[in-house]
Amino acid sequence: MTNPPAPALMRRRPPWKLASLFLMALSALLAACSPLRTFNSLVLKDRGGLLAERGAAYGAHPRQRLDLYRPRSKGAEAARAALPIILFLYGGSWQSGVREGYGFAGRALAARGFLVAVPDYRLVPEVRFPAFLEDNARALHWVRANAARFGGDPDRVVLVGHSAGAYNAAMLALDPRWLGEDRRAVRGLVGLAGPYDFLPLSGPITTAAFGQERDLASTQPINFASAGDPQALLLHGGRDTLVHPRDSRRLAERLQAAGVDARVKLYPGIGHIGMVTALARPFRGRAPVLEDIAAFAGQVTATR
Repeated sequence: MTNPPAPALMRRRPPWKLASLFLMALSALLAACSPLRTFNSLVLKDRGGLLAERGAAYGAHPRQRLDLYRPRSKGAEAARAALPIILFLYGGSWQSGVREGYGFAGRALAARGFLVAVPDYRLVPEVRFPAFLEDNARALHWVRANAARFGGDPDRVVLVGHSAGAYNAAMLALDPRWLGEDRRAVRGLVGLAGPYDFLPLSGPITTAAFGQERDLASTQPINFASAGDPQALLLHGGRDTLVHPRDSRRLAERLQAAGVDARVKLYPGIGHIGMVTALARPFRGRAPVLEDIAAFAGQVTATR
């Protein structure tokens, strides 16, 4: 009598195939851009980065809190070196997201030699544009003011965001209304699957977040591209059907026309959620998102 075939997930498969199967199953349970708390609890933790501060208040509202991650010290010289800072802004259609769901991103980036801040911010429907940008700006101000306590360099900052968070990061980097003097510290912008040019408003998500704004042109990152903006790396999945890669291409073209170093990189076969889950173990083999972010951020913060 022959043995029955092993269940599909129990047959021997290469690690990258198992990771892909797991991601497909998990993605089916998660709405696009939804909080990734479940994902964060399941993936392997990057031991090179540690949680240095949990729930630091940068404002009075319950959602004005942030977590800080830093690399584990490797010798006295490394412990004394001031770290460049990454402000990581998660997505969620401006209406969902919790910082606890992005520990995998904070640890992964910290392990590459950065002090990483992951803030929560107020969301739709409690607020509309521009309140979430005001919160992000306030979070960065707190991080810069307190950077020395955690070994960070307040004058070397890179803004990184995914999806709606990439929109937020782009607005902070390009539109001078939000950061004030803090904008001088921003050395680079990294956008993962970001919407930067989405007029006219055509769906319930963008209408809920921006529909009340009279000057809709003032809500679009692409309209603020100008000379003197920080360098930009715009990353996008080739299979993204939620935010089309043309958004990254258009913003890069506008920045390049203004004389700004702006690059686009597409990852074939990667969808919208896959852009951020590629930061986690064991999914890094699907696309070198983490390596590309770390290389760019290291480059633009290499000199004071």
